[in-house]
Amino acid sequence: MALKATIFKATLNIADMDRHYYADHHLTLARHPSETDERMMIRLLAFVLNASESLEFTKGISTDDEPDLWQKNLSGEIELWIELGLPDESRLRKACNRADQVLLYTYGGRAVPLWWEKHQNKLNRFRNLTIVDLPPEATAALAHLAQRGMSLQCTMQDGEVSIGNEDSLVSITPAPLYPS
Repeated sequence: MALKATIFKATLNIADMDRHYYADHHLTLARHPSETDERMMIRLLAFVLNASESLEFTKGISTDDEPDLWQKNLSGEIELWIELGLPDESRLRKACNRADQVLLYTYGGRAVPLWWEKHQNKLNRFRNLTIVDLPPEATAALAHLAQRGMSLQCTMQDGEVSIGNEDSLVSITPAPLYPS
């Protein structure tokens, strides 16, 4: 019997002082059976960092031709394609050809520099690609905020992100990897 996705509800109060974006978002996330709490919370973090009324989660892990999140314009063209992890160069090439802007959030600590060394020469040609690395200590701490019903306060200022609930606060400073 196939395992079903676990449903999480998140209420985000976002105050992004860097982009002057202030809004509340009520989201439903489906965590795939093979997805960890850490990866799901990184998807949520990616939403927070790029929040807009038209940004949405996709089928993600269970679909090869969709990113984790995307933003489309009114005519259905992909404006922003958000990917997580350490994907193959071919996946990023395909994304760069389909979207106006591609944003990759890498995570995984020591695996990231090895992945970047392997793929850097091929990825340097994409002008619509941005790669941001997330520190492993912060993403691990973010996983501890995962609850089936979450209410999170999210603040961005000077490139630093703070996400917290009534019990904990996690500070994350995403590091630009490409373009550096």
